[in-house]
Amino acid sequence: MKLTFISTSEEKTIHLGKIIGKHLNGGNIIALTGELGSGKTCITRGIARGMGIPEEFHVTSPTFTLINEYPGRIPLYHLDVYRLSGSEDLKDLGYEEYFFGKGVVVIEWAEKIQDIIPSDSIFIYLKYINKNKREIKITYNGKKASETIKKIYEEVFSTCH
Repeated sequence: MKLTFISTSEEKTIHLGKIIGKHLNGGNIIALTGELGSGKTCITRGIARGMGIPEEFHVTSPTFTLINEYPGRIPLYHLDVYRLSGSEDLKDLGYEEYFFGKGVVVIEWAEKIQDIIPSDSIFIYLKYINKNKREIKITYNGKKASETIKKIYEEVFSTCH
């Protein structure tokens, strides 16, 4: 199953992220893919706000630290694996604690480690169309992801009509 959205501004991408974050539970993994400037960090910022992470925590891409942790109603673990050559590089970080823990994991550049991302994850593909416009496709497999996406879809649909 796939949902497709067109965002016409950074604010709308953040708003979609807030809706997503509001419905996430511990154990959810969000795998983000898209070229530079496509909105991966922007949607993550929205996810964080939807999870109740206060504005005082500035959500930035952890390109050089690899992971940022944010406290909310449940912890958010934000990974940026851009600088990694593959999933082998994550083993030293003890990624299993994050992937199979009680928090939510958001992974930027997830295609670099797709071989270790659980199939019951939510996959978000962001495509740069122009300065203000992004295409956002959400796909998922499995029961846990399906239940989460259903809630997200219902809220997006109800707020647009």
